Amino acid sequence: MPWKDRYTISDEVGMADADIVWPDGARCCVTVTVCLGSASGPHGLTAADMRTPEAYFAANDGIEQLMCVLGRHGMRVTFAVPGVLAPPYQHRLRALVAAGHEVAALGFRHEDVATLARDEEKDRLARTTALIAEAAGARPLGWFALPRQSDAFAGGAISPSTIDLLIEAGYAYLGNGLADDIPHWWVADFATRRALLALPYYYHFDDQFFHLFPGKGTGLEHADSLFRNWRAEFAAQYRRGRQFHMVLHPQHSGWAHRAQLLDTFLQDMRSHPGLWTPTGGELADYWLKAYPPERFLKLEPSIWQDHEGSLS
Repeated sequence: MPWKDRYTISDEVGMADADIVWPDGARCCVTVTVCLGSASGPHGLTAADMRTPEAYFAANDGIEQLMCVLGRHGMRVTFAVPGVLAPPYQHRLRALVAAGHEVAALGFRHEDVATLARDEEKDRLARTTALIAEAAGARPLGWFALPRQSDAFAGGAISPSTIDLLIEAGYAYLGNGLADDIPHWWVADFATRRALLALPYYYHFDDQFFHLFPGKGTGLEHADSLFRNWRAEFAAQYRRGRQFHMVLHPQHSGWAHRAQLLDTFLQDMRSHPGLWTPTGGELADYWLKAYPPERFLKLEPSIWQDHEGSLS
């Protein structure tokens, strides 16, 4: 698709199934993100958020349940962590890294940065990077802008400056791109082809929108619907040879009956041969080498024209 400033983010040219090659002849790529954010609104985590029973459960039984299930199926995953949670979670994060998992950033407070000035967003990004690097013992490669349950839109939120700031700060990828079901390049500047890799995300495979959504006490729990979505999407992506990605929250999927559904799904998934199950960082490293933007990003000059009174 021809480029248009403030409208397109990439060339919007999808890759054919036959053109996607995974390492060591694998048939399908499967990635899992565990979100450790529990912000109640766009302002991000507050002290009140961290004093709730749900937050306590997430930090203790919830994450232990998830680790048990994921470990049973040999899954190494990416944990997305807000910067402010990194210091109190230091022991946990170091253990995750030692076990082969990845620790990525989930903003400073898992806040909506869309309203921040560029300098303020840059400062928070730098502070987040430093906090996670110190706590986890490894600098984060990935940055996530995952949605919160209360958000008006379920895709997450970034600002016009976010991608450029992430490139400037040396990040390898953004963890929740909605433009494709495989990794794709998010262009920050058309003229220079400055771009950041975005890994796929879709809220239909994010547990928070099925477990007591839109809020606790509503009775609207649809764990079976989530399980059905996971199975249907994995089956389709496995058949096509593409990628399946899911997002888990300890406060949602850590409860025993939901963890059982996750265990059942992973058992069925693992029965399929030819799976590659990298962390987000490993996937980004592979994609950068196998499908670099210099060869695979096919941007076309704009043909758009703005007219007086138009909304374009």
